[in-house]
Amino acid sequence: MAIQKITGDNSLNTIGENSFFTGTFNINGSLRIDGRFEGKSLKAEQLYVGVGGKVKTNIDAVSVIVEGLIVGNINSTSRVLLMPTAKVFGDIRTPELIIQNGVLLEGRCTIANDLRTSAGDVIKAEYEKNKIDPEMLFNSAAKKAVVKKA
Repeated sequence: MAIQKITGDNSLNTIGENSFFTGTFNINGSLRIDGRFEGKSLKAEQLYVGVGGKVKTNIDAVSVIVEGLIVGNINSTSRVLLMPTAKVFGDIRTPELIIQNGVLLEGRCTIANDLRTSAGDVIKAEYEKNKIDPEMLFNSAAKKAVVKKA
């Protein structure tokens, strides 16, 4: 699924420039925010936060494009695109993260195709595979050296 920058008539739902919305927002389809949104949660298929948009909540979406400001965590099942004017204070979980030059970001980023499991656990398990034990290696080499001398 490609992320498209939603502009003008392509956006199904909009919180306009001089608008302020609070609460819980669950929407099937796309949402463009050019005003302010504060609340418990925001769920949308595709979210676009415009340059003047300000969001203070946790976000669940398929894809997210940010040019404005977000205070809260972002969970995306496809990708997050942070444009040069984006400012994000919160954690991001997504399979694909694109950060352009100029972005301000403070938070933890988890990038993994399977967001149901901890990326750290997967990486640690992979590290432990085919682990070489130095004692076994050196004891084995010492034994071979003793056998060759005899």
